[in-house]
Amino acid sequence: MKSLKDLFENNREWAESVRSEDPSFFETLAAQQNPEYLWIGCSDSRVPANQIVGLLPGEVFVHRNVANMVVHTDFNCLTVLQYAVDVLKIKHVIVVGHYNCGGVQAAYENADNGMIDNWLRNIKDVHHAHRERINALEDEEARVDLLCELNVMTQVANVCHTSIAQNAWARGQKLEVHGWIYSLKDGLLQDLGCTVTGADQIPEVYRILPKKS
Repeated sequence: MKSLKDLFENNREWAESVRSEDPSFFETLAAQQNPEYLWIGCSDSRVPANQIVGLLPGEVFVHRNVANMVVHTDFNCLTVLQYAVDVLKIKHVIVVGHYNCGGVQAAYENADNGMIDNWLRNIKDVHHAHRERINALEDEEARVDLLCELNVMTQVANVCHTSIAQNAWARGQKLEVHGWIYSLKDGLLQDLGCTVTGADQIPEVYRILPKKS
């Protein structure tokens, strides 16, 4: 087991290796951040955003929480989303889930997990909405895997339903929202094919009408 001292030593070695490859890297990085991507992912330690897609620090803006949720009352997530869209002008919001997600597994089951069950209730809503499709699968692992995918797709929709995304589209800003899933077994990402590029792709009930001048 590594000590905190080991972590600082690792940090020094990493910083030195980066500087040896690009002496001006940290000076350039400190001057500005200009990412094109917002990654909304799970807090799981096995799913590090930058490493998975081979991006350097400064190239991806990241928000992580248990089970990669976008909840309309979560001002932490919404603040990150607004800063990314309105200030950083990112072009892609990517919701990234993963198979074998402990949060999704806990939501699938009916055990008492304490306070976190209030958070996981959002995933239970996804499960309930798609129960027939999920229950049609005989294998329980396949059911949970499908729930992981459906949860990602739901969170993509939740991003698109925000005033943040819709206001960006209304002013002509380029913004695409994607849903991906990551496999811990082979380290590969899969596009779930639920990309949204404008308000015309979401149900009318969620669309925000432009303000009258």
